[in-house]
Amino acid sequence: MSDQTTDRPMIRLVELTKTYPGRTAPAVDALSLDVPEGEIVVFVGPSGCGKTTTMKLINRLIEPTSGRILLDGEDVTHVDPDRLRRGIGYAIQQTGLFPHRTVAENIATVPKLLGWDRTRVAERVDALLHMVGLAPEEYRDLHPRQLSGGQQQRVGVARALAADPPVLLMDEPFGAIDPLTRETLQNELLRIQREIRKTIVFVTHDIDEAVKMGDRIAIFAEGGRVVQYDTPERILSEPADDFVSDFIGAGASVRRLSLTRIGDATVAEDWPTLPFSADASERAAAVAAGDHDFLLLLDDGLPVEWLPSSGGGGLPVLAPVGPDHTLYDALDTMLSNNSDVVVVTDAQGRYRGTLDLPTIQDLIHVDDAAGVPTRVSRSTSRRSGEPR
Repeated sequence: MSDQTTDRPMIRLVELTKTYPGRTAPAVDALSLDVPEGEIVVFVGPSGCGKTTTMKLINRLIEPTSGRILLDGEDVTHVDPDRLRRGIGYAIQQTGLFPHRTVAENIATVPKLLGWDRTRVAERVDALLHMVGLAPEEYRDLHPRQLSGGQQQRVGVARALAADPPVLLMDEPFGAIDPLTRETLQNELLRIQREIRKTIVFVTHDIDEAVKMGDRIAIFAEGGRVVQYDTPERILSEPADDFVSDFIGAGASVRRLSLTRIGDATVAEDWPTLPFSADASERAAAVAAGDHDFLLLLDDGLPVEWLPSSGGGGLPVLAPVGPDHTLYDALDTMLSNNSDVVVVTDAQGRYRGTLDLPTIQDLIHVDDAAGVPTRVSRSTSRRSGEPR
């Protein structure tokens, strides 16, 4: 989620309505909503609630029955729709890449329509491939069929950003991706957003994804009505009605861990570490002097191995968490690996500190009114689980 936003609306929907012929109930019902500049606003709700229809109304893939659409203060309800769409990035679930075009040609689609010269287009393509984590020299000349699903989605995001639009619309962009790749792409998009500060409307049916990605969340109900539009914190702690409570479901306290990025969290820096190059006597002395079950070995700042105090061979550091992960990710990593501590790294993968299970427990049980942990006690014994 972005940390430098304004309240100035980049997108303003005014009494926006869409009614299809032959249907009495509108698909979108007199919706008024502001999307602030530089924020990610997530539309979420059950199937058929109008969230995707609303997104398509914004760039007029669907024409509104009534109401107005303002983009950066300009009423675009009746402007040329092709001109409008060239100024809005659009990424969808199945990428929509042209199968007969190379990666570079796909990304260059809108810049070429806008009349950019060849050099400018090529430079933009390479810059965007770097931005989405694909080496230009390796990927620019491939075709979509030669890419994995996750790589295709990255190209789809790059294409949506090609003309540097102020607004990006994303319709369940990661919905057809396996969970591991989906998490990676979510983190990549959040990283990119910190750099480029676009105004993003993001559609999903997954409340967990909405909480993770959104600066604000609009929860849609049947009939194209928004029943709550607020920050993730407020929606989780103060649902507007029973529909919102039921849609969120159980586990709101744990979901709130998704609101804090590891990069913003305070981590412990007192875990004993030693260079991986240390000899056997140095390692033995460090283990004997410590009060932890494991010593962490670093290779040029990169966490590589846990050295047990009980002797024997070391254990590889399996799943460190970086700045784009959340406290929820850290908890999931601990539970998945039967551990009560996880290594925290910076954006370059270098050791930053550790995060332990008691700290996560304290954060889950913080009392909102008092602002202090409500858990009765915290163990001070040596950690029993194997670290990861």
